Amino acid sequence: MSTAPKTPLLPRLLPIDSVGYYVFLGAVAVFVLGPLGGVTAAYMNFSLGFFVGGQVLAGILGSVITYFYGPEGKHGANYMQTAAASVASMAAMGVLIQAMVWLGLPEPATWKLILYYLCVGLFGIGVGMLYTPILVDKLQLTYPSGLAVANILRALTDVRLLKRSVGQLFTGIGVGAALPLLVEKGAGLPGVAVIAASGLSTSTIGAAMIVGARITLPATLYAYGLHLLTPWFVSQGWLGPKDPARKFAFLIALGMIMGAALVDISLILRQAVAQLRGAGAAPKEPVPGEAWKQTNTRRLIAFVAAAGIAVIVVSHALLGVPLGWVLFAVAFSFLMMLVNGISLGITDSNPISTAFVLSIVSMAALGLMDPIAGLLAGSIVFIVCSIGGDMQQDRSTGWRLGTNRTIQFRYQVVGVLLGAVLAVFMAKLFMEAYPVLKIDVHSKPEAKVDQWQSAMTYKFVGALRGITSPKSYQVPAILVGVAIGVVTEAARKLIKGNARYKAWAAERGFAFDFALDAALLPSPYASSFAGFVELTTCVWWGAGGLLSSAWNTIAKKQARPAEGAEDLPEDMSTTSLVGGGLIAGDSIAALVLGVLGLIHSGALGKIFLGQAPPAPPAGSVTPPAP
Repeated sequence: MSTAPKTPLLPRLLPIDSVGYYVFLGAVAVFVLGPLGGVTAAYMNFSLGFFVGGQVLAGILGSVITYFYGPEGKHGANYMQTAAASVASMAAMGVLIQAMVWLGLPEPATWKLILYYLCVGLFGIGVGMLYTPILVDKLQLTYPSGLAVANILRALTDVRLLKRSVGQLFTGIGVGAALPLLVEKGAGLPGVAVIAASGLSTSTIGAAMIVGARITLPATLYAYGLHLLTPWFVSQGWLGPKDPARKFAFLIALGMIMGAALVDISLILRQAVAQLRGAGAAPKEPVPGEAWKQTNTRRLIAFVAAAGIAVIVVSHALLGVPLGWVLFAVAFSFLMMLVNGISLGITDSNPISTAFVLSIVSMAALGLMDPIAGLLAGSIVFIVCSIGGDMQQDRSTGWRLGTNRTIQFRYQVVGVLLGAVLAVFMAKLFMEAYPVLKIDVHSKPEAKVDQWQSAMTYKFVGALRGITSPKSYQVPAILVGVAIGVVTEAARKLIKGNARYKAWAAERGFAFDFALDAALLPSPYASSFAGFVELTTCVWWGAGGLLSSAWNTIAKKQARPAEGAEDLPEDMSTTSLVGGGLIAGDSIAALVLGVLGLIHSGALGKIFLGQAPPAPPAGSVTPPAP
């Protein structure tokens, strides 16, 4: 009898590079990994106002699918996570439809919205791909998340590590789904009312566990400070008696982000120029051979041109955006994609909100007065920077693995196709199931939103209204925020960039360095979060970060790695995997509850068939229209 190892069934049925292999990967990405990441991103943006990309989750699960292909399976997993991450980013853009509702824009037909998202998404990946030879190949920027995904795809060839990672992830998913379902459906059970009243959100805890206490604690401390200052804000006439602090504080927070971005962009451009000058002195290739990264430049330029023209036609002809503002947004997207791509490559931060606000400010300076036109035109820049950043980050992963760049681009196109549909569908699904999402809390600050903070929508709508119809205190508040952001970020760069300080902090000054980041001189990006959400959300946000940092600190002290073993990337720590699972579980629970609510109310018929939901039973209380 032969003793040769038998090839597993899947590689025998679908060998690598066969048509069936690529179709199989696409089907898994489109029907499993993509929707999971899309639900997660959409739910996070509605509940918190930001979202965590789906690369890590899709990379882990994709590696499960391709494990039997051996080390070469990492390329298939990379294709799947590329498509899934695009779906997640596009699905998160559904908050733009929520902003339309808040601004009173008559909602366009579903097919028009899908076409709009699709054209802008395709334009975004094209623009992102144009900058890949500069940012990824020549400058060789780090792209920390892209590096982490590459390390994960390599590491998961170890079956023991694979089992441990999937187990931790699904533990988080189980807890993340069970708790919100218990709160929603377990009324009357002991302790459930207390949990519900506390404002606990497993997605908030999960996201906080991923980023850690240095990012979460500043928001908690600043939120408490804003809570104490609320009576003074009211006495100055900046808030009404029942207004939440964030109705005024978001102006300062917005300025803080812009101020910090000014410092970072200046330094990033300076570093980019320095790297570009030195790039030709000692070129290095991560993988031998160049065939995998060859692209047809003429076809790419033609793709970008066709997608750009499609964006102009759809935005102007179908959605009624003035042609001048559409042309401005398309041109501005090239500039902001370069800046945001450099920022993402060096700092792992893609300031898409700042790109949106800067585009609005620039258009206002040129005479923009219509907030609706501003929203639709600014959304072009916003989506391009989001999906284009994904393109560059995925290319950095492929750069390290030697993954075929052309095939990866095709999977990203597939992801945008599904993501455009999910962006509209998820927005309609959640807003129909949870009418509170339709309420413009700028106009109705007394409305109780519970976990639906919608911080990104709140920021966009506030910025648009503040620019087009400013009140006397709005511009000064933004300028105060800009000053805080500039001074704080510049001081942090001077201190944290000092070689002697870094050596001291690494040896004896850990406690002071932690206090500096968390309380004394926190990053404006972290502390400004308090200006967009409520106090209870910030409290849980800080608690999750503390839990994560404490766990990781203790685990690091107790860990005794085997001799010669490589450290795991941060994305595969216990807290990061469980945190990602909590986010996914919470979003899945919200989707289940939303679908059940839609079925019960008849809203599915309204969405897909244009039918009105059935009238409420006699004697029932109909919630007020937003």
